[in-house]
Amino acid sequence: MQKPELSKLRKNYNSGELNESNLTIDPFKQFEIWFNEVLSNDKLEANAMVLSTVSKNLSPSSRFVLLKDYSEKGFVFFTNYNSKKGKEIEGNKNVALLFFWPSLERQVRIEGTIKKTSAKISDEYFYSRPVESQASAIISEQSTVINDYNNLVIQQQETLINNILKRPENWGGYIVTPILFEFWQGRINRLHDRIQYRFEKNKSWKIERLSP
Repeated sequence: MQKPELSKLRKNYNSGELNESNLTIDPFKQFEIWFNEVLSNDKLEANAMVLSTVSKNLSPSSRFVLLKDYSEKGFVFFTNYNSKKGKEIEGNKNVALLFFWPSLERQVRIEGTIKKTSAKISDEYFYSRPVESQASAIISEQSTVINDYNNLVIQQQETLINNILKRPENWGGYIVTPILFEFWQGRINRLHDRIQYRFEKNKSWKIERLSP
């Protein structure tokens, strides 16, 4: 197979522009506007976001997770607390989120701190999931090495048959509290729009345009 000439791959972005005059003063409301627009245009995993964490030895890692709720309190997702990301979060509460919506040529970058949601929130979401997904969460020792995938399938089926569907204590929600948003709109000739909201000590958001 011939290696593609990556240096020749080009895409001009021309779907829209981002002007300060059209922005809300609240980044959470601006996110909601964009999120609703992408849901109207492209419903394929619009809530997929990259979560980046940093270990105690300052080694970064990233993976996709699914946004399950958001408000002015923060952005919520659910996972295994004993996973690699869970262990890194335990040692370092600073994280980053990234949404990329190619249909609108937009991305949103968020930096903030993270903590666990309440057990009540974790229970409510866990029991709203399909029972097969509940069983998978119960039997999975996420991020550990396994020797046989079929064993997982058998364990899941046994859990469903025995009706052992109680949320594990090591599975639940996290909420990310933002201190920075960056809204990125692709523009022609790489002169992209980048608008940053930075949370200041007086508890207000400062809006700034960044160079592309």
